[in-house]
Amino acid sequence: MRFLPALLFPLLACSQQAAETSRPPLPTGPPVIDVQAPAQQSAAGSFPETFEAGGKGGYSEADEMLGSGSWHFVEALIGSSEQDHKNGQHAARLREKGRLRMNFNAPAGVRTIRISSAAYGTDPASTWELWGSTDGDRNYRRIGQPVRTQGTQLVTTTFQGSTTSALRLEIRKIDTGKGRLNIDDIALESTTGAAVAGATGAPSATTPPPATARKQATAIVTSRDDNMALGNPSGATASPSSPNNYLMTKPQYTLSYNNQRGIPNWVSWHLNRAWMGSAPRQDDFRPDPALPGTFYAVTRSSYTGSGFDKGHNCPSADRTTDLDDNSATFLMTNMIPQAPNNNQRTWGDLEEWTRQQVRNGQEVYIVMGSYGKGGTGLNGLKTTIDNGRVTVPAHVWKVLVILPEGSDDLRRIAAGQARIIAIDTPNDQSISPDWSRYRVSVDALEAATGLDLLSNLPLDVQARLQARADTGPVQ
Repeated sequence: MRFLPALLFPLLACSQQAAETSRPPLPTGPPVIDVQAPAQQSAAGSFPETFEAGGKGGYSEADEMLGSGSWHFVEALIGSSEQDHKNGQHAARLREKGRLRMNFNAPAGVRTIRISSAAYGTDPASTWELWGSTDGDRNYRRIGQPVRTQGTQLVTTTFQGSTTSALRLEIRKIDTGKGRLNIDDIALESTTGAAVAGATGAPSATTPPPATARKQATAIVTSRDDNMALGNPSGATASPSSPNNYLMTKPQYTLSYNNQRGIPNWVSWHLNRAWMGSAPRQDDFRPDPALPGTFYAVTRSSYTGSGFDKGHNCPSADRTTDLDDNSATFLMTNMIPQAPNNNQRTWGDLEEWTRQQVRNGQEVYIVMGSYGKGGTGLNGLKTTIDNGRVTVPAHVWKVLVILPEGSDDLRRIAAGQARIIAIDTPNDQSISPDWSRYRVSVDALEAATGLDLLSNLPLDVQARLQARADTGPVQ
């Protein structure tokens, strides 16, 4: 089957898993997208596009450099949660009328396109279409027929034909329902069956320069960095055979969960302006579906009548770029039973102070946790709640590593360019609102918790930075 001459990859057939099925010709008419000038090709890359190189964590419209080249994301992100169905660690996730578009042209001679898709989590089915341009992004026509995707298994749809022109693709989610869509493993093959290369040539005028060039041009970096860049304090692993030190990696934060205590040992996250937006607080406290089935799943009602707040480790207001980010902070694996005065006054003020540092041009790496047994809430001293399934910690702690927005963060921290603040507070109602009174050294926290904090820094650097308690200004 041939494509319509000089237009695009049109008149393609598409099939899912089984042999391809021919489809009727595409409708004629004006182009859906009219771009004023064709974009040039961008930096070198290769297919298949697996999304493993991407790190875009929000739905906001932006370009993202991937393994095949630069792609434009609209209502789309790179998903890495347990609910994202993917091969490997990442897949694209689209919501509403999300789009993924190449900012570059694949070379001429594409014959076959394969795209894997699945519903995100347990979301309802959604429909998407493949569109393409052979005139450098000016005009697009639909390729084949709409694809209806449902279920949690990735299904490969094959579009087959041939084109003698350079090709640019766009994936469009066309329904506006609640279903979110995972896209993964976009493969392009030539008439010989060989994999097609990705972008080649000079950077496009519509494509941002590589990240390294952007960082050299400005000291402001608003990309999302590794939530566990400072290290794994307890050596947690994602194995159900380690139920009391179970590693859970989410796009929004990373944690070590303690099934025996029903609370995390620690939670680690990064905070800069890329994580802060206008998404409202969701208040959808719920069990974490990513827990192994053999674990006890703490629920919202586990805290009812206990006299303790459902205290966030990673705060809701630290994740406001979009609704999914904010909602993730209300998983019960991110909660501890926290005395109301401790949570609402002392820690609330510390969290807001931290966000103000970010508004002032800083970025912060944060690790928070709790230790001990027995705290005092509205109903007095308790060691456990939820019939003994959830431990009430005696102390709540946090480490903040604060430095100006920039790149190569671990090197800058090791060079002494960061301010390190460690806090250790009693989990009770008599606590002072002034969090700065509870500053300690990181060494003191390690002695109390048995953790190895800042473990990704060289040992000599750890020894130097962890020995002193911060005494700097907090106003």
